[in-house]
Amino acid sequence: METLIDNLPRILAGFRDTLYLLAASGAAALAVGVVLATMRVSPVPVLRAVGTGYVTMFRNVPLVVLFLITTQGLPEIGIGLSFFALAVLALAAYTAAFVCEAVRSGVNAVDVGQAEAARSIGMTFGQTLQSVVLPQAVRTVIPPLASILIALTKNTAIAEAFGVTEATYQLDSLARDHPSLVRDHPDALYALFFGIAAGYILIVFAISGVAHVLERRLVVIR
Repeated sequence: METLIDNLPRILAGFRDTLYLLAASGAAALAVGVVLATMRVSPVPVLRAVGTGYVTMFRNVPLVVLFLITTQGLPEIGIGLSFFALAVLALAAYTAAFVCEAVRSGVNAVDVGQAEAARSIGMTFGQTLQSVVLPQAVRTVIPPLASILIALTKNTAIAEAFGVTEATYQLDSLARDHPSLVRDHPDALYALFFGIAAGYILIVFAISGVAHVLERRLVVIR
């Protein structure tokens, strides 16, 4: 435990970057995912095709490949962003496809009569979606969205291979910087492993807790 305590500031700094990465990519994925879901249920064929094409492509491309494209490919064409920004771009683009499908399933779960009633009083598709359908769909999409954010939390660990100093990077860095620790004191290394794992578990519990509270409040409102 002494090793874990001695390196606690470094580990906490790593989790700070993990939370920044999670917050930035999660917010972007939610925004893009809702837009994509709107496109997928749109009456305009071109928008539906674009939304479907995006989801089909990004759900079937490995996340590591997206990281390679953003961190290695984009700088080659003159897009000079930080590794952190490129990691956010890769994570958000990948996760948005899953958010889209979760939101679309929630929209489809709303009784079709709700949309028909809104259209009968002259509301446009956009107004119907914004004021009638999406508020009701939120109740059903919270659990799947929480699962997607939990998966995103774990996916942020991939960023360490591309230079983002998040929690997993700090663990690898500590093991590389102290080879004698691995060789002579494996129990200390285990403490670091469990410390990093505990940090991820706390983040996951926080996401699950917030989702549970939101779900209960929306049920009460209903």
